[in-house]
Amino acid sequence: MRRIILFVATNLAVMALLTLVVKIFGIDTYTYSKAGINFQGLLVMSAVLGFGGSFISLLASKWVAKWQTGARVIENPSNPTESWLLSTVRRQAEGAGIGMPEVAIYDAPEMNAFATGATRNSALVAVSTGLLQQMSQEEVEAVLAHEVSHVANGDMVTMTLLQGVLNTFVIFLARVVGTVIDRAISGNRDNGGGGIAYFLIVMVLQVVLGILASVIVMAFSRWREFRADAGSARLSSKQKMISALERLGQGRGENSLPSAIQAFGIAGGGMRKLFSSHPPIEERIAALRKAG
Repeated sequence: MRRIILFVATNLAVMALLTLVVKIFGIDTYTYSKAGINFQGLLVMSAVLGFGGSFISLLASKWVAKWQTGARVIENPSNPTESWLLSTVRRQAEGAGIGMPEVAIYDAPEMNAFATGATRNSALVAVSTGLLQQMSQEEVEAVLAHEVSHVANGDMVTMTLLQGVLNTFVIFLARVVGTVIDRAISGNRDNGGGGIAYFLIVMVLQVVLGILASVIVMAFSRWREFRADAGSARLSSKQKMISALERLGQGRGENSLPSAIQAFGIAGGGMRKLFSSHPPIEERIAALRKAG
């Protein structure tokens, strides 16, 4: 549950901060009048705030991932393992039709890896030391292919767009419903959207609606994992990916990836299904075995 709370809280914190900025600078007042809510203006403001936060997160994703995990980008390989990682990712990137990602290693005991970045041609693929130590080379190859598939599928951008759309409607609906509740409580039908009661109502509604929106985001994230597994089967082989997933199933433990990038890792599960960024490993293996 800690990972669920961290993921949801991160997005809600961003929206709460934006709500506070809007309140301090009086931007909210331009979306209301004595005639009622200016729905067009409110929707535009909601879209700017909703998509703005998502795209800022996307543009900063590589830097944030390196900083939070302490990942070291391999520039000049210092050993055979690093040379093999670079050559494998290069081969897979060429096969997937994308630019060569940065390749990095970060220190963590669990078997995990992740991909992030703003575009398909400027991505980062990172693996944990635990994964390199506990998996065979063929299994690591499959994991790398899984992450390269995430990049090739444009999953980072798609997730950003989806989060932006959901944030927009969360901000919009919270203010519409908040105005209705505020006016009903105060009895002032000619004014709304300006009082402290309205601000508190909107904050509570954003939390509730934000949690519901996270269910949709996590459902999409689970679907992406099946697609990335299939991509790994194409870039490496089905059996290698199945073997890698079976090894992950044997070594399940604490996930030390920061909440902001856990959805882009290879390992997941263990959370309640609605809020899980990854399907159960058993379902992923079954899907691969069933695929032609």
